[in-house]
Amino acid sequence: MIDRVSDAASNTEPQSAPELTSQIDNRFYDVLGERWYTARDDPVALLRAESRLRNPWVAERIAAHVGSAPQSILDIGCGAGFLSNALARSGHRVTGIDRSRESLDVARRRDATGRARYLPLDAHQLAFADESFDVVCAMDFLEHTDRPESVVREAARVLRPGGAFFFHTFNRNRLCELIVIRGVEWFVRNTPRHMHVYELFVKPSELEGYLERSSLELVECLGVRPCVLAPAFWRMLVTGSVPDDFEFRFTRVKWMGYSGWARKRSCAR
Repeated sequence: MIDRVSDAASNTEPQSAPELTSQIDNRFYDVLGERWYTARDDPVALLRAESRLRNPWVAERIAAHVGSAPQSILDIGCGAGFLSNALARSGHRVTGIDRSRESLDVARRRDATGRARYLPLDAHQLAFADESFDVVCAMDFLEHTDRPESVVREAARVLRPGGAFFFHTFNRNRLCELIVIRGVEWFVRNTPRHMHVYELFVKPSELEGYLERSSLELVECLGVRPCVLAPAFWRMLVTGSVPDDFEFRFTRVKWMGYSGWARKRSCAR
């Protein structure tokens, strides 16, 4: 059943993304090194915690809706391989791409299977033939580019009909800005300026438009939020360090982060 997305926390009709007033700084990921996997006093620890929630969800959806056999998977903006290496361990044929060569080096070292392929490629011009992959993922990536629809369009191009496109990004509203940008800057040590830029966040209605124009049919969309009642959340607020037991959960409300997947139509409308 299709789960239509909504622009939660907004009292106005969906609008086009505003003109950019500041530039995101993605160089942060080039200097993390092994801190991708070990740092607690760093926002990358939050990304690890999100991955612990999302990776099994992606793997389960692939098995249930694409096929239980090993699939050919492209992971766009793979970073240090949190998702790519998890899917490789499940037996899938995984290609991870990222502009950060330093992050790709970490991903290779952390690939226990030795089978994942990592390439330094531009997500807006994928160097793959049409219909090359069964699954394409873009987790925590669309909010790091000022051309998200271009990424979705390229993902759809290299995806086989019936294949699945997985995504995770952030909703553009002021409550999300307060928590995801200001809150992380205030309460997590070593958070760099412009790690996220509000103008680059993507309203769910905008993303649904990108999907529709790329012949991708939304199947499921879930909100993602931290477990704010858990002791780990309050320890983070006090110490500025993200505990290993920090957790996120799925929710019906999509006012902050949201994850979902869409199926490529057999033929364009």
